[in-house]
Amino acid sequence: MSLDGFTSAPNQSRKNPFGEGGITIMDWALATRTFKTMFGNEGGTTGIDDTFAAKADEGVGATIMGRNMFGPIRGPWLNEDWKGWWGANPPYHHPVFVLTKYPRQSIPMEGGTTFHFVSEGIEIALEKAFEAAKGKDVRIGGGATVVRQYLRAGLIDELHLVITPKLLGAGERLFDGTEEVSQRYEYTEFIASEAAAHVRLVKRK
Repeated sequence: MSLDGFTSAPNQSRKNPFGEGGITIMDWALATRTFKTMFGNEGGTTGIDDTFAAKADEGVGATIMGRNMFGPIRGPWLNEDWKGWWGANPPYHHPVFVLTKYPRQSIPMEGGTTFHFVSEGIEIALEKAFEAAKGKDVRIGGGATVVRQYLRAGLIDELHLVITPKLLGAGERLFDGTEEVSQRYEYTEFIASEAAAHVRLVKRK
């Protein structure tokens, strides 16, 4: 997220998945060797940011995301054309559960990713994700609205926050309306590179 607390900018579109100018908060990740390799490119930075990027998928067996993270289309699904931002072979390689008010058939993709659409709420999505993960972790991928819902419900065990030296000025804030976070969570790790600060919050026992 940006220094002013935003995880995306306004006016999301097919060209701007993070909103207009919002992609700058991903500069730290896009520069790493891990991300460049993921997209078939060579080179990239190593060090703190690359270590976090490389470990992001370790032990994860399923992901949950919101409708806006899956795509910029709003309202009912008018057709089956849109299959996500990531092309034919998305980077997840495991089941992904998309929260939506509008049911849709599952979409199997290359590389082991299948998008499942859940309209019964966050708890049902979590149950389905844990079943699909087969003993591995479930990641709440985002966006901010989805993370806030799970935070308010007390259903997130751990958060990895990446705070970038960018100012977006407007957009969607991660922690709006989640005052209970300060009581429920404590930070256990703070590591900074030149490009970002990585903070790990863990639910208090």
